[in-house]
Amino acid sequence: MSFEDAWKATCSAREVSGFSPTMHVPDSYEFLLQPVIFSGPCNSEAVNVVIGGNLTAPSHPSKWKCDGSNCRQWIGFTEINGLYIYGSGTINAQGTKWWDSSNYHGSKPTGFVIAHSNHVHISDLTFIDSPQMHMALESSTWVYVYNLTITAPGDSPNTDGIHIQHSTHVFISQTHIGTGDDCISIGDGSSYLNISMITCGPGHGISIGSLGIKGQYETVENVYVSNVEFRGTSNGARIKTWQGGSGFARNIVFEHIRSIGSVHPIIIDQYYCDHTHCKNQKSAVQISNIRYSYIYGTSEEDTAIHFACSETVPCKDIYMNDIYLQSTQLCKETTSLCQNVAGRKNGPVLPSVPCLTD
Repeated sequence: MSFEDAWKATCSAREVSGFSPTMHVPDSYEFLLQPVIFSGPCNSEAVNVVIGGNLTAPSHPSKWKCDGSNCRQWIGFTEINGLYIYGSGTINAQGTKWWDSSNYHGSKPTGFVIAHSNHVHISDLTFIDSPQMHMALESSTWVYVYNLTITAPGDSPNTDGIHIQHSTHVFISQTHIGTGDDCISIGDGSSYLNISMITCGPGHGISIGSLGIKGQYETVENVYVSNVEFRGTSNGARIKTWQGGSGFARNIVFEHIRSIGSVHPIIIDQYYCDHTHCKNQKSAVQISNIRYSYIYGTSEEDTAIHFACSETVPCKDIYMNDIYLQSTQLCKETTSLCQNVAGRKNGPVLPSVPCLTD
């Protein structure tokens, strides 16, 4: 029976004697899986997908059976309420050949996508080597992600661990992520997120944004990040926005965070640009009510705290307390950059951030 047939049978079944219908990938087996989307709605209030064995994507872009220009994802679940995905298996997207631009010149697929779904639980699985983002949560609510391992080489391009977009009430916890891009990235339309007990590294940290690309109005609010360890990441707690955009990133907390040799442990960048040339523009995404508390450890760069905010739309209501970031180099002091920022500090803040008032 194919995966599509197994899903149709599972999704069309109803709960029997308190047991939800289950699609089971058996232990100790490896399955080569072409791009597939499992769609709902389903007949049962809850559906289980138990992945005990290993799912493996085709090894080369040329072997993927999809339209190359629209090969958006490898495995997708959409329009499902009450979805439980768990098991001891590995989801191997075999992205190595995709990372080499000489093999493929179109857009690269995301490994695993949850879209337009509610009350989703994902746990205990291992994800490796996605062509692009490993997991994307899109236009979904009440999503619980816990006890995952997500890995790819530190130099693999755009391999974010988990990307959140247009989603609310998302909880991510007890997860290790080490990839070539953001461990967790938070995009437009996301709110009420709780991210805790994460180890991140290698990677680019936990990022709000980038927001406001090509003048767009984009928003993120009510994000709580706590009990995170950044190990040798290029960034730690990061907010990044493009010039020329609009909208807001607000009501965000980063606390109880340890940095082990991160390059930029704390960073706000309203001049984000991943191109060679970006022209200066006056409009910007408003960044406000951001709190940093109990953040300690070491910084690889001298500038451990980097706040580069817009002249016309400055950052406001930035609050810091109990920050202690030393240099990885003996006898060297860390410093801060603080441009166009208004806010307060309370208790020890090292390095000193002079633009914040006591």
